[in-house]
Order: sequence, then structure tokens, then C-alpha cells
Amino acid sequence: MLPSTDLQQAARPLLHLSEEQTAAVVDEGLALDTARAAFAATVDGTVFPSLTVHGSQPHNRFTLKPSASTTHAGVKIGTFWPGNAEHGLPRHHSTLLLIDQTIGRIAAVLETGTANAYRTAAADALAVDLLARADAATLAVFGTGHQAAYDVRAVSRVRTIQEVLIVSRSWKRARQMAARLEGEGHTVRVADAEEACARADVIVTATTADASSPPLFRADWVRPGTHISCMGSDAPGKRELPPELFIRSRVFCDMPEQARRMGEIQHAPTSTVLTPLGEVLHGLSGGRRNDHDITIFDSSGIGLQDLYLGLALLKKLDITL
Repeated sequence: MLPSTDLQQAARPLLHLSEEQTAAVVDEGLALDTARAAFAATVDGTVFPSLTVHGSQPHNRFTLKPSASTTHAGVKIGTFWPGNAEHGLPRHHSTLLLIDQTIGRIAAVLETGTANAYRTAAADALAVDLLARADAATLAVFGTGHQAAYDVRAVSRVRTIQEVLIVSRSWKRARQMAARLEGEGHTVRVADAEEACARADVIVTATTADASSPPLFRADWVRPGTHISCMGSDAPGKRELPPELFIRSRVFCDMPEQARRMGEIQHAPTSTVLTPLGEVLHGLSGGRRNDHDITIFDSSGIGLQDLYLGLALLKKLDITL
């Protein structure tokens, strides 16, 4: 028979936070603070690699991102169901499961679709803050999907962005995104890939490009001093950048082992040196050396960032597990 305290633990009701509840309390500031804390923890903490699989139909994909701190553990399930657009639903969604550390059962289920967009953009913003030139003012964004606008807002918190250039295969979607951002006070223009690379101080790639897609731009279009955040390559085979660009660049990532397996780096030369962003944050490794460096941040996504964000959301809602 279980002791009474264990019975109380076992009887504790499962906590469920809906998408509407988490979306109502997340913001750029909270997301950036938790990203900074999570990446700092990667140096001394436990970081688990992610797993990418597919649903009953191969084009429906999801990732499992496990995580553990000294007090909590959990796993984020991130889904990408392309056909959702036909139903008027987002193609991306995320659910965070937090585990009761006393009895090993699920203690909380947090729906975090919107919060995950903030979380991903916050990793981008942290990389820009640590690696981009201090005077970076022109941002080029490749992609007009769910994630891209969040990255524009997040990067604009850490650099004084004077112009946003949007690159898309769809002129209509590019203009729609431009109109939304203009309504928020951004100066926006639709551009082609070559012009965007030639003008950009910061390039963000946030597309669904896969192994069958050509690189989004040519390596020789990127000018010295540019920072590039690759946010779209998070599964084996996916690719956004031309492999030749890595030869000219200093390359950073969230987790080297994972980046080589499912990040943009899987297409880079095997000699490419990878520096964890957490080491730059701690001052253990150097970031940008001068205004001529091209820096690349390869974001394949780590569960520790999801864990820290989930706990921050609970704290903001005054909920204790």
C-alpha cells in the first residue's frame, strides 16, 4: 500500500492549460528571457537530442524534444500538418508535457502553439543579439509562413531595424505579410533574393524548404558582415542555405550533435567548426570577431527552451506544480 503522501500525489488532478490560456500571457520579453536562461543552462545542464518522426501520412511530421532541469522534466511535441491550411487551422502546433518528478506521471499538459512561435523567434533574437553587428539595421526575411512575422518582431527588440525586406515565392503572401508588419509600424518592402542578400545586415530563413528544394540564395550574394539565422531546418534532409556559404562563415548552433543530424549543418562540409550559442553567452567561446565576419546560427531547436518557457508561463499564471 502506498503511504498517504504518495496517495495524495497519485490523486493530484492533471493540469491542462489551453492554447487560449498560454497565448494570453506569452510575450516577446518573457520568451527572450527564458531563451537566454535556457541557452545559458546548456553549458552545465543536460541537453537531450530531439527526435523527428511522421504521422500515418509521411507528409505529416512531428518532433519530440525532451528536457530536464534540476527540478523539472518534460517533452514538447511539435507538429507540422501541411493540410491544416485547408481547414483554416495553423500548420504548426505544440504541446508541452511536464512530468511529476515524484511519481513519474504527467502532471501538466500545456498547449503552446502561439507560445512556441514566440519561443522560436526568441532563439533567433538571442543569436542576433550575440552575433550580429551592433549597427545592423536592415533585416531580410525569407518566408511568409506562420513563424516569419514573429521573428521580425523579436529581432526588432534587439537591433534598431530600419527596413524589413520580405522574400517569398508568392507575391500575394509577401504583400499580405508586409501589410501586417506595416500596420505594426515597420518599414517593409518585398524584394527578390539577390537584392535582399545584397542589402541585408541580418538574414532570417524561416521556410519549409526540404531536400528537394534548391538553396534560397547563392553564397556569393551574401556580403561580409552579415548575420544569418536559419530557423527552418529542423529535420533530416531539410535545407535552406547553399553549402558553400559555410566555408566563408563562423557557425553557431544550439546543440552540435543535433545540428549535424537534423539542422542546416547536415549539408555543410564535415570540417565545419560548430560553436554552441550557450558558450558565447557564457563568454567561454568567441562570437563575432569583427565587422567583416559572416556569422550563421543554425537553430534545430532544443527541449530545454520549451521547458523553461513552460515553467515561466505557469509562474506568470501563478500556478505551482
